[in-house]
Amino acid sequence: MTTEQQAQDHLPVRQVAAVVTGNAIEFYDFVTYAFFAAQIGRTFFPSDTPGTSLLASLATFGAGFLTRPLGAFVIGRYADRAGRKPAMLLSFWLMGIAVVGLPLVPGYASIGIAAPLLVIGFRLLQGFALGGEVGPNTAFLMEAAPARHRGFYVSMQATSADVAVMVAGLVGVLLATVLAPAQLDAWGWRLALLPGAAIIPFGLMLRRSLLETLHRAPAGEAETSPDAAVSLMRIGLVSVALIATATTANYVLSYMKTYAGFTLGMPERLAFGATVAVGAAGLLFDPLGGWLSDRFGRRRMILLPWLLMAVLVFPGFWLIEHYRTGPALWAVTAVLASIQTAAGSTALVSITEWLPRRARAGGFGLIYATSIAVFGGSTQFMTAWITKLTGSALVPAWYMLGFIAVGLVALSQLPETAPVRTGRS
Repeated sequence: MTTEQQAQDHLPVRQVAAVVTGNAIEFYDFVTYAFFAAQIGRTFFPSDTPGTSLLASLATFGAGFLTRPLGAFVIGRYADRAGRKPAMLLSFWLMGIAVVGLPLVPGYASIGIAAPLLVIGFRLLQGFALGGEVGPNTAFLMEAAPARHRGFYVSMQATSADVAVMVAGLVGVLLATVLAPAQLDAWGWRLALLPGAAIIPFGLMLRRSLLETLHRAPAGEAETSPDAAVSLMRIGLVSVALIATATTANYVLSYMKTYAGFTLGMPERLAFGATVAVGAAGLLFDPLGGWLSDRFGRRRMILLPWLLMAVLVFPGFWLIEHYRTGPALWAVTAVLASIQTAAGSTALVSITEWLPRRARAGGFGLIYATSIAVFGGSTQFMTAWITKLTGSALVPAWYMLGFIAVGLVALSQLPETAPVRTGRS
């Protein structure tokens, strides 16, 4: 084994921890907004029409996705030229400004139209920062990993985001249990957003200790994609479709809290339990999916979970609607989230491996952010809107199933990239 290989095989764990911890902090505040969408809507978008405040709040949540492609392009290109470390520090600083600012904005009753405008502005900044975060983050984990453990390493990116979801859900359960609904509307949701701000200095300290991986090519890795004849256009289209499927399923599952509370009328403390279930499932099955893909191949670990999801999604939502109990909600959410996270984390690995190093951070970030902006940002709004139009509680299941079909078609065009299946190391 060469000295370079040894260095790579023994990359300090604290380096990976610095990346995924920072990623978790950024995702915490971004997703917490969605979990308190109803309360935020009543604070900044008051309306006498039932459901209108929620739709306005979800539209603002979606606005945070509009600037993600721009952040991915600007910060991703910076990462491919200057390095992964400075790009991740920049995105973290920008996110810190938004994370501190948003919960401090006074309500509509205090400052009028300025309140929703400020909220939208902070959400746009959050989206820009998070869009620029994902590409350098994923590229670093890919380049830091030994070739035969890339799936596990890169899965840490998705795992850290799901840890953030789980913690946000636990905070929500606690607040919904100890606070009255009026207190949750008035200031409880602000309290939920502030932990992210409190640990921003800790995240910056961790990221300053990072090594640089941009110019450190692992043994056996070419400077071009595994299939050099494949055009970047094809890589982009197939990757967008795959991430669209994964992110739509993720945001339908993240919507389960609002779905249970607003659509089905379940108590807040039970509804927040769905969020905990999503995060806990990701904590276990994101790394498991990555680990299994290192051994059995990427395509297989995407195909089998999505086929299983297509079979289970309608029975699952029927059970939730029919029984409307905490155990039914939590069990179905946990099962669907476990299946989806195993496939979703594997899709991220495969796309990252497919891209050439010279465009990995910017290319992956732009592909990811575009898919998230178009499909992830609209999922919760569209689901709530169609549910309002049709009155059907099974709309989330139909929505998820449609995108699974899209993902399966895209998967047929995805080459196998795992070294265990291709013979590369």
